[in-house]
Amino acid sequence: MIGALFANLAILLYILGAAGYLVFIFRQNKQAGQGAAWMIRLGFVLQSISLILRTADLGQLPILNMTEALGFYGWALVGVYLLLSFKFDIPALGAFVSPMAAAMILLSLLIPARPLTVVPIFQSVWLTVHLGAIFIGYGFFSLAFVAGVMYLLQEHQIKAKLTGGLYRRLPSLNALDTLNYYSLSMGFPMITLGIIFGAIYAQLSLGTYWRWDPKEVWSLITWLIYAALLHQRLTVGWRGRRAALLSIVGFSVLCFTFLGVSYFFSGYHSFDSLKRLQMK
Repeated sequence: MIGALFANLAILLYILGAAGYLVFIFRQNKQAGQGAAWMIRLGFVLQSISLILRTADLGQLPILNMTEALGFYGWALVGVYLLLSFKFDIPALGAFVSPMAAAMILLSLLIPARPLTVVPIFQSVWLTVHLGAIFIGYGFFSLAFVAGVMYLLQEHQIKAKLTGGLYRRLPSLNALDTLNYYSLSMGFPMITLGIIFGAIYAQLSLGTYWRWDPKEVWSLITWLIYAALLHQRLTVGWRGRRAALLSIVGFSVLCFTFLGVSYFFSGYHSFDSLKRLQMK
């Protein structure tokens, strides 16, 4: 009951934070931006408490159905945003992150879900670290996507000689490109570790490291896209617009891997398959 209350308060704070950031962007109101930042921080604290209580109740991270996975994804996104805000002073970033997080959590509320139970096969620390690393990686790649979108917006403002509020609130192209690279360089090892931990968990629980399940195949495709982007940045010097566009492409594939594969393909990673296991 307390966990649900904290989760609902967190959603409210994320929505208010998103509204505050929009006022900050379009009305040039600095106080609205500062207030929005505090609402996002408080919302994150409340959602973290809610997730800790939920994890203690389940004995596993609450990610085993779409409803809770979306909520956890929103939490991971806000978490990595707050972490990077210590390194990058980009208040406008919150105007893009907070609506994404609020939308994920609100969408999770619209999806009906059965009460979640954790059967013995899911009670593994390897599954916990696998899921945790994957979703934190998703959070960093989401920030790389946001940085790419902001880069293209600011580039358009500059080329069109638009010097209004949006231009003044968005950071320089160089700052956005640096944020993009930093997010990619943090997200890639997390996703890599997540895949490795998942393989170990599969070996221990199913007797094989890799089964070419649709989720595994698309996870590998997603990993290869980001590996190619990082390789090109480090060896060929890809920066700016090209890196921003590929970050957006990578995020599109990531969304399909997370949502599309779970719904449109069968396999032991699908939420329907997980649901059947929980009903046994």
